Amino acid sequence: MGCEFDENNVEKVARCMKALAHPLRLKVIVALNEKELSVQELVESVGTTQSNVSQHLTIMRDKNILSSRRVANQVFYRVGDCKVLDLVSLTKKIFCQEEDDKTGNKKP
Repeated sequence: MGCEFDENNVEKVARCMKALAHPLRLKVIVALNEKELSVQELVESVGTTQSNVSQHLTIMRDKNILSSRRVANQVFYRVGDCKVLDLVSLTKKIFCQEEDDKTGNKKP
């Protein structure tokens, strides 16, 4: 049915999760959820310097999480594997639900 969670797949998943385990990188993935963006658009979206964004983009591109293309002097980024978007979506569903004020439990 599906692939086994063998040693090779465990390593692949761990590398991806490690690359996403930084707040700025997670913000970048969320910003790229629906469309490709230029580096400058990402800088504006995540609210930090171009140098900082570029360092994190390189890390995620090297891990095959992001793909890029160059148009003249601009570089545009997009999520290279839709499974990453699925992972982020599931993470949001698990961790970003509202809490019920009275019980402290997550609302459905």
